[in-house]
Amino acid sequence: MTSIIGVVRTGLRTLLLMCSLALLTLPTLAQTEDPAVSLPIDQDAQDDTFQAPVIVDGHELFVLRGSSALPAIERVTHVQDRIIEIAAGSKSKTVEITYEDTDLGIKILADGTEISLVTQADAELDQMDISVLAALQGDAIRDAVLAYRSERTDEARVTGAIEAGMWTIGFAVFSVLIIWLRRRFKLGINAIVRRNFAEVETATNAQVQADAIAALIRFGVNFILLVLFFLGAYYYLSFILLAFAETRYVAQILLTYVTEPVLNIILGFVAYLPNLITLLIIGLLTQYVIKGMRVFFDAVEAETFRLRDFEKHWINPTFNIARTIIILIALVFSFPYIPGSDSAAFQGLTILIGAMLSLGSNSVVGNVLAGLFVIYRRSTSMGDRIQVGEHIGDVVQIKLMETHIKSIKNELISIPNAQLMNSEVINYSKKIDGSGLLLHTTVGIGYEEPPEKVEAMLIEAAHRTKDLKARPVPFVLWTALADYAINYQINAYTTRGASIPRIKSDLHRNIMAVFTENDVQIMTPSYIADPPEAKIPPKAWDGQLAHMDDT
Repeated sequence: MTSIIGVVRTGLRTLLLMCSLALLTLPTLAQTEDPAVSLPIDQDAQDDTFQAPVIVDGHELFVLRGSSALPAIERVTHVQDRIIEIAAGSKSKTVEITYEDTDLGIKILADGTEISLVTQADAELDQMDISVLAALQGDAIRDAVLAYRSERTDEARVTGAIEAGMWTIGFAVFSVLIIWLRRRFKLGINAIVRRNFAEVETATNAQVQADAIAALIRFGVNFILLVLFFLGAYYYLSFILLAFAETRYVAQILLTYVTEPVLNIILGFVAYLPNLITLLIIGLLTQYVIKGMRVFFDAVEAETFRLRDFEKHWINPTFNIARTIIILIALVFSFPYIPGSDSAAFQGLTILIGAMLSLGSNSVVGNVLAGLFVIYRRSTSMGDRIQVGEHIGDVVQIKLMETHIKSIKNELISIPNAQLMNSEVINYSKKIDGSGLLLHTTVGIGYEEPPEKVEAMLIEAAHRTKDLKARPVPFVLWTALADYAINYQINAYTTRGASIPRIKSDLHRNIMAVFTENDVQIMTPSYIADPPEAKIPPKAWDGQLAHMDDT
């Protein structure tokens, strides 16, 4: 109920504002003998060929030509004032129009009073005989005088009052209808939305709120009803003013300000209907082609159709690229049929938008192109364990702009595709041959230890490590003869690329255990002097370590 009262208050407030504007306009009109005044005319345009219309009670009678001695605006004002003076000076239902030949032209007199002078220049301007032109202007003056008098009689004023009362009743019915429609639409929208979206709301755990959707629809309907109410109030005020001769000119101005733009919009829409139908056909064809492509790629994903060397993770990106190309082609065909596409303003706007996109989207375009290379170059696929810089993780999603990897610490890392293209990427999941990945680590052992013993211990540690292959056999490389130690590198193959951190940890632990069992001291990271006692864990820990391994 409060919302209905608010709508009515808003409408009444608008109506009062319109009435106030009309009342403010009336004193201006009252400055003349009658509101029948002419439309504004440019005072500066006073050359010999300038013309101005004679207007009485909003009706244009004829056009007069100006001269250097008597500009058109002044001439028209004199004629209008004389016509109104003759019309207001008597209530007679007849007026006598006479003509008098002079050296300057033909005078037109109404009831013996000079109204206008038709010159030879006027006749030449209208391309007719001067006597014919004088007769036509005389008839127009007679009709204007009689119409002026008839519209200001008591009968005319009663008729105007009755007409205004009928318009008031009609507007009241219209207002009640708007209020009733608003209430009915509110109840109907709530019922329809709750009925159609109840299942969706339940299935999505209340992510889609039926009340929010209903509120949006109600806002749109209320906006349309409010616009209709304002238009009704505007035309009601215009028709009320139109019912009385004194305010008719104001009503004609109000009607012109609104009716002409509305008619232009309606006529423009009707004229645009063929182009709109063409756009609808292009849109339907585009949608049909995209649906056909979706069916084809779904069949490829289900392996109903098999494309040679076409990987499964290419399906969605390829479909999106093809869909984008089809939409762009449709836009190119649709461009000539878009309203205003041939105007200079529309073309300038498109150039400005294109320039802004080209200047501000260099990095975006670079990432998109890099994303296409990442998707189609086969070096990285979904689920691969890769290393990019300091980040190691599994590829969980490859987008046009970025690639998401899940680190070994279960962190989601977003890497721009441009960085992925410009960085070294180590792929632990791709198999180059059947041997697998070669996992390695380095230890430094003093020169006093026999190299054969050190190599045997490292190989033994590799054999103890789970997920390191026995074939091909592990091997040891000497990577450096350092100042205080020899750097031995143990190498072993594994096919568990996704478990490299755990495998390497197990390898390090086994190296430490084997070296401790054989009383060999690891010299890394540096060596200063031989300690009084070797830095080797006590033997007691061996049993505990074995017990922990068994557990």
